[in-house]
Amino acid sequence: MSNLLHRSLGIGAAAIVFAALAYGGVSAEEKKKAPEPKAAACNSLKVEADCTARTDCSWVHASIDKKTGKEKRKAYCRSKPKSKKT
Repeated sequence: MSNLLHRSLGIGAAAIVFAALAYGGVSAEEKKKAPEPKAAACNSLKVEADCTARTDCSWVHASIDKKTGKEKRKAYCRSKPKSKKT
């Protein structure tokens, strides 16, 4: 009788382990599919056309010294300020 009890407990434990592994595999597949690509941040854009194509970004032109003709500050893309709600 004791041998039958041990066998049934072993089979039950194996079934629980198998079910847990199967459930973990399914949830891992769902997590892989979930993330969607986000739009790039405005400050990461380096080309003016890419920056001006978006409505939430604005292009800042390079600042050039009039005397020397050298660039003081490079051109860059930045986020437009968010509108305040009243």
